[in-house]
Amino acid sequence: MSRCWLTGASSGIGAALAQQLLEQGHQVALGARQAQRLQALAERYPGQVLLTVGDVGEAAQVTAMAACIEQGWGALDLAILNAGTCEYLEPGHFDPALVERVLRTNVLGVSHCLQAALPLLRRGQRPHLVVVGSSVSWLALPRAAAYGASKAAVRYLVESLRIDLVAEGIDVTLVSPGFVDTPLTRRNDFPMPQRWSAERAAQCIAARLPRRPLEINFPTLFTTVLRLLGALPPPLRLALGRRLARAPQD
Repeated sequence: MSRCWLTGASSGIGAALAQQLLEQGHQVALGARQAQRLQALAERYPGQVLLTVGDVGEAAQVTAMAACIEQGWGALDLAILNAGTCEYLEPGHFDPALVERVLRTNVLGVSHCLQAALPLLRRGQRPHLVVVGSSVSWLALPRAAAYGASKAAVRYLVESLRIDLVAEGIDVTLVSPGFVDTPLTRRNDFPMPQRWSAERAAQCIAARLPRRPLEINFPTLFTTVLRLLGALPPPLRLALGRRLARAPQD
């Protein structure tokens, strides 16, 4: 069974995926900012769990998390970089601090984890790198400039890095979900078509990981429609976005 590092393991897709991996018998280093949220899994699966506590947006904390894994296992076979955040920009109120917060977690956080995980994966057996992005990277949507930009950056980062890692024998998978019921999406104040439960999303990811696909997308219909809309000419994409947009708030 694999030695796996899973970030963002305390809630949403990460928590459900942690359960899936542990039930399959994998050893899992659970990453989150608060240890108490992971303690129950550590007690339920003795000998399978390492607790790696830290904020992926802070390089020193990620280094400490990787050091814990190196001391415990010496290598990784699977790294699933799942930690992320989402905030929306309100019309008429551009907030660069919000953009910075989202980019720090979603882009710099992934980069910190890549720096920490790749040396461990190079020592692993049939190493596999998995990064959770978003289907929003295919189509610009109103209010999602910060989140969408971060996930578009993740897509390019992963697809470019994949090319460089082929020679090292490290397989790379990008996960691009649609809407998933998580603590983050429960704050959304707009319709979320074809929203999946976190458990269903985790089951989908876990079932497809052994095939090591280049990308995992779900739900199929929703993500296919987004990709097709994202391929429309710019004027049509703008017209669509304007129909979805809300008026600026005072």
